[in-house]
Amino acid sequence: MKDLKEKTIRGGMARLCAQGANFFLRLISLMILARLLGPKDFGLVGMVTAFTDVLTLFRDFGLSSAAIQRPTVTNEQISTLFWINLSVGILLGLLAVAGAPVIAAFYHEPRLSGIAAVVALGFLFNGAGIQHSVLLQRQMRFTALAIINTVGLIAGSALAIAGAKAGFGYWSIVAMTVTVPLVSTVGFWLATAWVPGLPRRRVGIRSMMRFGGTITLTGLIVYVASNLEKVLLGRFWGVDAVGLYGRAYQLINIPTSNLNSAAGEVAFSALSRLQDDPARRRNYFLKGFSLVLGLTLPITIACAFFANDVVLVLLGAKWKDAAPIFRWLAPTILVFAIANPLSWLLIASGRIGRLMRMSLVIAPIMILGYIIGLPYGPRGVACAYSVVMTLWLIPLITWAVHGTEISFLDVVRTASSPLVSSVVAGGVALGVGLALCQSLSPLVRLVIESTILLTTFLGALMSVATQRSLYLGLFRELIGSLSTKEKAPASA
Repeated sequence: MKDLKEKTIRGGMARLCAQGANFFLRLISLMILARLLGPKDFGLVGMVTAFTDVLTLFRDFGLSSAAIQRPTVTNEQISTLFWINLSVGILLGLLAVAGAPVIAAFYHEPRLSGIAAVVALGFLFNGAGIQHSVLLQRQMRFTALAIINTVGLIAGSALAIAGAKAGFGYWSIVAMTVTVPLVSTVGFWLATAWVPGLPRRRVGIRSMMRFGGTITLTGLIVYVASNLEKVLLGRFWGVDAVGLYGRAYQLINIPTSNLNSAAGEVAFSALSRLQDDPARRRNYFLKGFSLVLGLTLPITIACAFFANDVVLVLLGAKWKDAAPIFRWLAPTILVFAIANPLSWLLIASGRIGRLMRMSLVIAPIMILGYIIGLPYGPRGVACAYSVVMTLWLIPLITWAVHGTEISFLDVVRTASSPLVSSVVAGGVALGVGLALCQSLSPLVRLVIESTILLTTFLGALMSVATQRSLYLGLFRELIGSLSTKEKAPASA
């Protein structure tokens, strides 16, 4: 257990550092591409990915989660899963190519057919690397995973920026969507040095297929509910609306997706190894949950209070109409910061049926919200999405923790200090910004507001004894695990 704790701490810090780098890389590439390309370029690709990303949910049929959640897996099982994943990737690529004319006809935009055909290559590349990434996660080699993902993002971003400067327009974005999975898959193969064997029958993967199938169905329901608004906006409001909404949505999801990816890989692997120790799993979960909230809540407040400055600085003046959309979407950062850790807990403990039932309840409510907001354009849809997700939060927590070692009060107590601290800090930063910084440029004003927000938040958070002991304890454990790692070769 001590070894698991040290691996979890080191892996968590490695992933957080890497995802921090990825966060800035994504922001920088978005800033550059937003100035080189226009809403129509992003809108064309967004129209396609709104459809093809549905197929992405089937790229591993949930088998990566099934393989990680299992206490033990054999080489025969992993090899068989590899060939299943590769076959599914090829099939999804063919489906994307076959569906390209349908997508073009739906939007009345012939250029979408070629985009969809090229994007289809990503399914093949992803399918070839899934089980190799699973091996790295099972071995808790999160540093290797972090480096590979960062290199893939750098390669894709560099190619996209070069293409945009050369005048290739939306094709530069398409190239990025294909390059990232290709480079990542090559990295996974090199890092694991594992060559799959031939597929075998009767190696005990039927239960894994059921587990993975349930996860995939749940992901499909959530995806359709979370992305239908882009399809509706494209169909009824056009390519510019999709471009504006899509950039605001992407910008608001960069911190969420990076933190979820960093913490999720580590937390899911660790929680899955503690299935027979509920007390330790509760301790691990609440510490990770508190850390995610501590990192996420200041970002939520900054996006909501300083939306105009964030959009002007990161995207440029031609994207100013995305600022109100961005502000309305800000509360969803908090919702996902709470919801994602609860999903890790449910999957790691094998409660995937409950997760699917929860998605079946929220999906039609979200879709109804989109329909209500659609007559008011992207702003109306963003408002409806945010309101529905916020109202769903209390029922989500209650349902998710029922019967687990985590109680509703555990979640409330863990979230209360970061939430109050972030609101207080946001109020102070907003007041200073309105009083003193209105005559400054957006960049200078944003830097001042963010600095005040972060400083006040940390001061307020660390004034709470439980939070101070938690973060100091995590820091001491990190130092201790690193010291143990450094001394290991000498003692050997």
